[in-house]
Amino acid sequence: MEENFLDELLQEAEDKEIQQTEAYMDLLLLDIKKMKEKMIQNFNESEKEIEIIKSWAIRKNSILEERIKFLAKKLEMFIRERGEKTISLPNGELKFHKKQDKIEISDLEFFLKNAHKDLLDVVPEQVKPSLIKIKQWLKTKPVPKGVIVIPGKQEFTYRLNNEKEEINGGTEETGIAAERAEDIKIAV
Repeated sequence: MEENFLDELLQEAEDKEIQQTEAYMDLLLLDIKKMKEKMIQNFNESEKEIEIIKSWAIRKNSILEERIKFLAKKLEMFIRERGEKTISLPNGELKFHKKQDKIEISDLEFFLKNAHKDLLDVVPEQVKPSLIKIKQWLKTKPVPKGVIVIPGKQEFTYRLNNEKEEINGGTEETGIAAERAEDIKIAV
């Protein structure tokens, strides 16, 4: 009978150990869940901080952008006063150039009725004006009926050396390469 009693005690101890192990493992799962929630919270907080920083940068940069526009207008006035098309300066170049004329079809049906075949692109079952062909046509012939020619305007641009070119919001990499004297190594 003692063996049964000892076996029962041993069995109870093992059952309690299993329950404690399961409870411990459940706590580990709870810890993982809390850590994952904290990670999500960290990401959410960082997103809020990023938005605050972006908003700050936008405010600061809008002030700088207004100043750049003001200074660009001064540069444009300078090149207009000089009456030159290009002025090269140590830190960049000022340019004044005429944009291409813009072609606009004011009345498509009227244009198609009167258009010369050289001014059209014919795709099976579809006829449409070719703006490229119309521009070529205008070099030597009168404006076709139903077409409006909007003359290109003079446009001011500037380019900074070792920077990106500014052309109405677009950018193009330009500039001059330079090396510092201490970066040049000479073998003796």
